[in-house]
Parts: sequence; structure tokens; C-alpha cells
Amino acid sequence: MRRLLYTVPGLAIVLSVFAVNALPPGTEKEISERLKPAGTLARSANTESAPAVAMAPAVVQLEKVALSEGSEHDVKMLNSGPGGSMVFEPAVIKVSVGDTIHFKATDLAHNAASIASMIPAGANPWAGEMSQDISVTLDTEGVYVYQCDPHVVMAMVGVIQVGDAVNIDEVKQEAERIKTTFAMNGQRLEQYLSAL
Repeated sequence: MRRLLYTVPGLAIVLSVFAVNALPPGTEKEISERLKPAGTLARSANTESAPAVAMAPAVVQLEKVALSEGSEHDVKMLNSGPGGSMVFEPAVIKVSVGDTIHFKATDLAHNAASIASMIPAGANPWAGEMSQDISVTLDTEGVYVYQCDPHVVMAMVGVIQVGDAVNIDEVKQEAERIKTTFAMNGQRLEQYLSAL
């Protein structure tokens, strides 16, 4: 067994590695860059004079996603990306019926698996193996939501719209239920759906 220590400001991550090939790809510098925080949290020093206001988490409206060109599309599985930690990139994509999505295991310990209650009726589900690429051809019109199985609690989810969003109401209803299972990034799925 080998132990690795990664430090991020305010956080130490210890990985116990049991297999020789279980190390993440890249140099230590590249790994550290992927693990660095996506932003900072600022707190006002003068909290005594601030009124106590209960605030609901803000839902950031993402820019509407345009139809992707071509019939083959790549989606990376990442520890860290422009959208935060534990993300698919791009997180939201619109494609045409019959297009193929290639999920790329850019970082280890991720997979891509459809969420049964969040794909169109009659669509074929998929479940990729851990740390493996998977290609999926989408022949049924509608909205598909998928997850990384070990990181779904961190809201590592993605959204694909194939043709028209014929099942969007059902997906949004299920999104309200599933977001209660997220330990962090609770508004992420709602934000992604707002981009369709």
C-alpha cells in the first residue's frame, strides 16, 4: 500500500493506493493543478451589524446551450474543471437524434451512467465501467441526465438534450427529488437544466 498526500489550501487529501496502476495520470504538478480550488469564499468581518436574513441558495442562470455541430461529441470526466470540482465537461450539450457521445475518462475513478428515471421513455440506459471510456449513440428524442456513480453525492451529473426536450417536465420534477441527495452543489442540476 502506498499513501499519497495532496494539499490544497485548507484541505489535506490522503489517498491510499493499493494497486500499482491506480495513480492518477500526469505529473504531481498537473495533479495539483486539477485539484486546486475553483474559487474562494469571502466572509464579511463585520457580522454583528448585518441583519439575520435566511437566504436560499441562488440559482445561476447559465447561458443557453446551442446545438453542437457534427454527429460525434466528446464529454470529459474531470476531478476539476471550469464548472467546479467533480464535473463533466461540457456539462450540458444539445445534439441531434442518432448522434454519439464519447465519454472520456480524462481523470481516474469516474464513470458515466444514465439515471433511469431521468431519460426519455423507451431510451436505452447505459453504465460505463470505472476509469473507462464509453460511447453511447442516442436514438430517442428527449433530455437525458447522467451521473458519475461514486461522485453523484457531489452532484457530478450531466445533461444531454437530444432533438426536442419532450420529457423536460418529468426531468425537472425528478431533479427536485434527486437534488436532496446531493451533499454539495445542490443547485448544479437545476442550473444545467436552465441552460436548455
